[in-house]
Amino acid sequence: MVRVHYTGKLTNGEVFDSSLEREPMEVKLGEGSLIPGFEKGLVDMEVNEKKTITIPKEEAYGEIRKELFQAVPNSELPENIKPEVGMGLVARGQDGSERQLRVAEVNEDNIVVDANHPLAGQDLVFDLEVVAIM
Repeated sequence: MVRVHYTGKLTNGEVFDSSLEREPMEVKLGEGSLIPGFEKGLVDMEVNEKKTITIPKEEAYGEIRKELFQAVPNSELPENIKPEVGMGLVARGQDGSERQLRVAEVNEDNIVVDANHPLAGQDLVFDLEVVAIM
């Protein structure tokens, strides 16, 4: 188990997540709960050690997968929704599971939704600081 502070950035420097304004993340290494490149970056770090790692998309959220784009007829959308590109939506499966989607296109008679992780296709940069090893 490790407790780690992190700041995640895109390669252009844009920050997409950080633990610095909250409690450090606590995680058990080896369980597969982290993206592979993040976990690799933590291996062999010591308490109070800081480092910056670059994680290639293949060790983060992978490539953008075309098969995760799907057209949805406007007639299947709730009436109170006015879709816009970039808008987040939630699809519920018959088993009650939820899937996060993003509107990728708005057309006259349908929208195209994207089920890829928002960071898919991106190399990521993380500033890491191990604050405790348990």
